[in-house]
Order: sequence, then C-alpha cells, then structure tokens
Amino acid sequence: MSESSLALFLIATLILALAPGPDLLYITTRGLSQGAIAGLISALGVHTGVLIHTIIASLGLSALIASSTVAFTVIKYAGAAYLCYLGVRTLLTRCDPDKDTSNNGQCTSKAALKKIFYQGVITDVLNPKVILFFLAFFPQFIDPGSLSAKIDILMLGLMFVAVALPIDAAVGLVAGNIGKQLHHCRKRLQWGKWVAGSAFILLAIGTVFTTPPS
Repeated sequence: MSESSLALFLIATLILALAPGPDLLYITTRGLSQGAIAGLISALGVHTGVLIHTIIASLGLSALIASSTVAFTVIKYAGAAYLCYLGVRTLLTRCDPDKDTSNNGQCTSKAALKKIFYQGVITDVLNPKVILFFLAFFPQFIDPGSLSAKIDILMLGLMFVAVALPIDAAVGLVAGNIGKQLHHCRKRLQWGKWVAGSAFILLAIGTVFTTPPS
C-alpha cells in the first residue's frame, strides 16, 4: 500500500467506527443494560469476530460465501435466529438487580462476562453485513491480484481493529456508566431490559433483509 492509500484507509476506518451501526448498537445496549465492564467485554468480543472475518477474507472464503446463495442464506438466517434468541431471552428474563451484578448494577460474574464475550463474537461472525463490508471496503485499498493480497488484507484487518476497538470500547464504558445511574430504580431496570431485548430483535430483522451482491 502507498502512504496515501494507507492514510485514506485510516481516515475511512475512523469515520466508519464513529458512524452508528449494528456493532455499535450491540455494544451500547450491553453497556446500558449490564454495565461498563459488559460494554467493554462485548466490544472485545465483536472485534474478535472482526479478526475472524479478516482471516476468512484473506483466504478468499468471504467471496465464496457471498457468491453462494445457499451459504449466504444459511449464515444470514443463523445470525438472525441467534439475535432473535438473545432478544427474546432478554425480554423474558426476570429482572434481578443482584444476579451476576454488584450493587452499582455492573455485571461482575466471570461466567456472565465470558458469555457476553462469546455472544459478541458469534453475533459478528454470523453477521452477513460484515462479510459484504469486507468485500466492498478492503479491495479499494489493495491490489486483489497481487501476490501479497492475503497479507495486505490481514494487515488492513488488524489496523481496522486497532482504530475501531478503542472507540467501541469507550462507547461501551460510557454506556455502562450511564446505565449505572439508572440502576437504582427498579422501573428503569425494566426499561433497560426492554431496550436491550428490542435492540437485539431489531438487529435480527435487519439481518434477515440483508441481500448478497448481485
């Protein structure tokens, strides 16, 4: 990559990281409903998913999935089903301010945080929009036909995470601190549960309507 292409990539990545999107909504929702630590862990999970997508793209599998109607559809509906499951489970869970949380409403259970991390990974890996993003965004900054194309994609993926992860982590922490202020009221706890559950279901609906490139 030339210096100008690298600069453009970093600027574009920064803009994309600041723009509202499914990942940012997921991280914000986790932070608001389960605390700052949960928001931070969800950001780490999402960007672990981004790294997995980077490896998949460097191997050329993203293009194969996007070009296969069956494979793309399977991933799309699997992702939508998982998000819907998370949404319904969140809505049906009895609001208990003491379960897996400290007195200030922060999620502290290691088991719960581990689950949040893996949920972040799965929601990102099963998001077909991320596949399409990698196919549309990265090739603009590299020569897909060059011998170093695979290494270039890996490097771009790492740089993307290096720029976007701190921003998403900060969003998760801020959302968690906002949610902490709302934790003292049980009615607001119920409100947070409904916001989180509804957000997951909306993300599921958006995933269902994702279409592969023609």
